[in-house]
Amino acid sequence: MAAVDQIQLHFNPASLQALNFILAIIMFGVALDLRLDDFRRVLRQPRAPLIGLCCQFLLMPALASLLLLWLQPAPSIALGILLVAACPGGNVSNFFTSLGRGNAALSVSMSAISTLLSILMTPLNLMFWGRLNPATRELLQQIDITPGQIFLTVLTILIIPTFTGMLLAQQRPAWAARLRLPLRRLSIGFMLCFIGGALAANFDNFLQYIGNAFWLVLGVNASALLLGYAAARLARLPVRDARAVAFETGIQNSSFGLLLIYNFFNGLGGMALISAWWGVWHLISGLGLALFWSRRQPAVSTVLA
Repeated sequence: MAAVDQIQLHFNPASLQALNFILAIIMFGVALDLRLDDFRRVLRQPRAPLIGLCCQFLLMPALASLLLLWLQPAPSIALGILLVAACPGGNVSNFFTSLGRGNAALSVSMSAISTLLSILMTPLNLMFWGRLNPATRELLQQIDITPGQIFLTVLTILIIPTFTGMLLAQQRPAWAARLRLPLRRLSIGFMLCFIGGALAANFDNFLQYIGNAFWLVLGVNASALLLGYAAARLARLPVRDARAVAFETGIQNSSFGLLLIYNFFNGLGGMALISAWWGVWHLISGLGLALFWSRRQPAVSTVLA
């Protein structure tokens, strides 16, 4: 564990700023397909957002905790998994939901709400589940999340690009129509470039320590995507809503996790490795699932029989 705790990953604040910029562009592109009526429908039917938020903040951390008790990885690795599992949905989930023919308005709404709720729910989940696990109990320390910092992230990455895109689609529909396809292709290109850059910058560390994180992150991430989709379908939500819930449950805001790790856990190596690798892997798994679903148009009224 000591060796894992001492590693330094080249996933610096500049990289996170670049990712935030990419996410803002992606959100602008996603918003070109959104209308106010989409959000009104979500408000009129709150069952889907509530199910999604329960998956994010209740079922997902519990599932991760059970898997960690079973697999018993190194304490810093386990705490990194618990932290990322307690983070809100990643904003890139909105892009994946849109690409995968899911309910993008539902995804955006859940991302915004979960990011605000994370001010309370992320530290509560981390402390609760972390203290239940004997391996992580000693590593925990009191954390203090600044609400203003969270709000600024939501404002710049989610709110401003979303409303700008929606405003352009409403005021200049012809422009929006011409931008949709190029922005979608550009977004996929940005994702692939960021994945390649992240792997190149951390290639030595990934080669040396990837065995500590690869299969664990893959298993927890796949379980989370399956959990979100299965829970939504068992709750008789339409397929488009279930796809949104799956992405919101399985795609975490790992940049938010890295921010907490470097500010409150002194960049603990195992935690940083998990959060950085999760940030790379969920882009791969999310993009793959979105492309798979993009070829399968769901029936609007499809529910479980």
